[in-house]
Amino acid sequence: DLELVESGGGAVHTGGSLTLSCAASGYTYSSYYMGWFRQAPGKEREGVAVADSAGVATYADSVKGRFTISKDNAKNTLSLQMNDLKPEDSAMYYCAADLSDLEPRDYLKNGMDYWGKGTLVTISS
Repeated sequence: DLELVESGGGAVHTGGSLTLSCAASGYTYSSYYMGWFRQAPGKEREGVAVADSAGVATYADSVKGRFTISKDNAKNTLSLQMNDLKPEDSAMYYCAADLSDLEPRDYLKNGMDYWGKGTLVTISS
């Protein structure tokens, strides 16, 4: 079975950094699109960043220039380096995967098929 497990969430102050990690197992990792999504209380889920099977990245405008997604096909891991964090970045962050071949912006908008349980990120001002 496909399994995605996130780690690395925590609490930092505005301007700080965090790195989220996602460990994947149970499938041919390199064939999948992978992504990070987030959802704050009372808000809709938001696509943050997507990496295609080769690791080419697409970002939401809200995080472009501050976040970096990295896909390591050899280690079956996905990471999200988050810099210059803002209070509005506070949310539950989810790792996701999909085997379809859609446009990255479609994944950011509509989500993916497989999801982890999430890791909480809290940014205080």
